[in-house]
Amino acid sequence: DYPSMPLHGCVNDANAIASLLEANHDGSPNFEVVLRTSETAQITRAQLRSDLERLFAHGSDTDVALFYFAGHGTENDLGGYIVTPDFESGDEGVNLSEILSRANASAAKECVIILDSCMSGALGASPSANNNAASVSEGVSILTAARAGQTAAEINGNGMFTELVCAALEGGAADVLGNVSAAAVYTYVEEALGAWDQRPLFKAHLGKVESLRKTSPSVSVQTLRLLPTWFPTADHIFPLDPEYEDTQPNSDPTKVAIFKQLQKCRDAKLVEAVDEEFLYFAAMNSTGCKLTLLGQRYRKLAAERRI
Repeated sequence: DYPSMPLHGCVNDANAIASLLEANHDGSPNFEVVLRTSETAQITRAQLRSDLERLFAHGSDTDVALFYFAGHGTENDLGGYIVTPDFESGDEGVNLSEILSRANASAAKECVIILDSCMSGALGASPSANNNAASVSEGVSILTAARAGQTAAEINGNGMFTELVCAALEGGAADVLGNVSAAAVYTYVEEALGAWDQRPLFKAHLGKVESLRKTSPSVSVQTLRLLPTWFPTADHIFPLDPEYEDTQPNSDPTKVAIFKQLQKCRDAKLVEAVDEEFLYFAAMNSTGCKLTLLGQRYRKLAAERRI
């Protein structure tokens, strides 16, 4: 609710992000969300600073501390800012360097900053290489809607960037196990935007990647754990024959059950047919299937009992 500079998608964006982050796909609790929008009260600089201080004051028992903002952004000679409705000339809101400094000092295992605002790519940028506000400490990642000097668009009542972030969190950026990380969200958003659109920015210094949300896995953990059984070695070819195909009169129920799981692995790009395009023809022509490089990775994780 900006006087004289209205935006129409920010509240929708914040509500959508909050709804996705507070629960995983299966309804299990995820983030404990504090939602601030102009629907309930004016967002002030003082309140935003207080919220940021509380958020990043969480200790080492916190897996992820995440800050999301949708609203105006601006730049001046002192850096970039997220703008609050009580802005004044020379005091537009909260300096991006202040946000990064708090995240850098946090004891949380991972701190994630997601900004859907114009000029947000100025976060972490400084003409001085010795400026601590420009450095990204280990465990901190930054995802912004636009680069320094760029505007962020609104489309159909939502920020274009946030709409893509939501799609990523809903499963578009999930790995085989259904985990969505900040890096995967960026990859999804970056690939979805054209060369002439606003360009998102991602900066991170991560020793371990935490999941922001758990979605439905494309292949069950139980199936993944069977990969070392089906493929004793990474380059093993699993033999197929017509008995694996349930449309055949001599199909074997045990083989059919395995084949259905292999087809799910094929859809997840873990398995590929040998000398055929599809597993169906590999079965009908009695060739086989083998692991892709991605499949070999998950076979190794399963063999090492890491999944």
